[in-house]
Amino acid sequence: MKGFWTILMLVFSNILMTFAWYGHLKLQEMKISDGWPLILIILFSWGIAFFEYCLVIPANRIGFAGNGGPFNLLHLKVIQEVISLTVFTIIVAFAFKGQPLQWNHFAAFVCLVMAVFFVFLK
Repeated sequence: MKGFWTILMLVFSNILMTFAWYGHLKLQEMKISDGWPLILIILFSWGIAFFEYCLVIPANRIGFAGNGGPFNLLHLKVIQEVISLTVFTIIVAFAFKGQPLQWNHFAAFVCLVMAVFFVFLK
């Protein structure tokens, strides 16, 4: 179950991370944050990132083999990167309609899946 909870928390933390890093661009596109000074945009993003950290730190602690979890550090990092890019791509596809996916993006995802395969290979 620790592996399940680790991955679930990493998925939700990456949803928050994507909104923290790129959500302000969507707000700008929607004309909501046009007049905001940069410091306010930074504070807005940090506010979201706080909750992202509230998930990613426990996910790594629970999932880490040194704490009784099923993953070593390399496993955790590769899983996090694959989740991060998958979540990012899904959010961009739905929220930012002007960013089309191309064949090379899919090729990159295949490479990422292969990275997970190889990292877990013994």
